[in-house]
Amino acid sequence: MRELFDEVAGKSQLDPQEAVRRSTRGPRPKRFYQNAGLVEAEGGFAITLDDKAVRTPSRGHLIAPNRALAEAIVGEWQAQQQFIEPTTMPLTRLANSVIDAVTTRVEAVTDDVAKYFETDLLCYRASFPEGLVARESEHWDPVLFWAAETYSAHFILAEGIVPVRQPDAAVAAVRAALPQDPWAIAALHMVTSITGSALLALALHDRFRDADQVWAAAHVDEDWNIAQWGIDEEVAARRAARQVDFKAAAVVLAALRPSPG
Repeated sequence: MRELFDEVAGKSQLDPQEAVRRSTRGPRPKRFYQNAGLVEAEGGFAITLDDKAVRTPSRGHLIAPNRALAEAIVGEWQAQQQFIEPTTMPLTRLANSVIDAVTTRVEAVTDDVAKYFETDLLCYRASFPEGLVARESEHWDPVLFWAAETYSAHFILAEGIVPVRQPDAAVAAVRAALPQDPWAIAALHMVTSITGSALLALALHDRFRDADQVWAAAHVDEDWNIAQWGIDEEVAARRAARQVDFKAAAVVLAALRPSPG
């Protein structure tokens, strides 16, 4: 198991694209256990296979912070068929990253997310055609208005790809809003790296936008081009792989911040 998830994790255990690429290489081990389960443990709920504790690639115990996440991870292991396919286990891969790589460097991961505020997707707008300009405004403007109203973070818009320096005060304000829990910041890192927008990730974390709205907002330009020119199989496969990891990150955020009542 260690070698399998070492391969999947790749050089950066928070890079979903690298994880997917590496997970498609080499033979897959056969399923060697009958039942996946969970038991209460220090720090949450430990994942077990035939009552034996599962360990991460760095030999840590695979422990989820709450029952909801633990049950979701158990579901991934239980759903494996004859062979174990890490590409179908995004929550397990994210958990490995949290435990092995994020817990001891939350501040560094937070800094990595915060860098995206300086060049956030939502601040770079198309100048034409009118339909695309309108779609970007429809999906992106509410998030920018929300950041301004909620955090007094006022971002500057630009057309095209010409860099624009964002106000230090705006970047500092939204950076201060990022969670310091290792599971939450790891999930936010995943969403940010996939969407290209830390603002969308923060909106998802704060429940200003749900996962479907964030996914749609992140793919306005891509969806516009697909509508005009179509999509080939390779692009579709890459997008589907990204969406698997995105949904896993959204599950983590939802489990950490359950709905009231």
